[in-house]
Amino acid sequence: MTYDPNTPPPVAGPPPSGRPASTQLSDRSFIATWMFAWLLGFLGVDRFYLGKVGTGILKLITLGGLGVWWLIDLILTLAGVQRDKEGRLLPDYEQHKLIAWIITAAIFGLSILTGAISRAFTWMSPELYGPMMPWWQGQ
Repeated sequence: MTYDPNTPPPVAGPPPSGRPASTQLSDRSFIATWMFAWLLGFLGVDRFYLGKVGTGILKLITLGGLGVWWLIDLILTLAGVQRDKEGRLLPDYEQHKLIAWIITAAIFGLSILTGAISRAFTWMSPELYGPMMPWWQGQ
């Protein structure tokens, strides 16, 4: 076998960065993926952002799997195991994971608290606390 300098080298072995494909980092952002998963995940925007168009369309059609798929993707993103289409991990996870977890927990906690408070007011009699907007009674 002779060496020809005009032919490109074979495409075998590790990727150009010298890391195996499973440990390469994506060019997609953890913060953007987390925000898309949190705010627009029920429409599949996080999947589209990661290049997973097929599952993004399925997630869009099912409205995030009726909330189940949305929650699973949010947890996968927060756990740092969400990958892009090529199977690469998101690069800035370690840098931003703590604040993402804190914000997510705070939002879930506040939503549970406000839901409980609003349910308590619906079961209470208006005579106990009076009308919420007394000036609205005549409308």
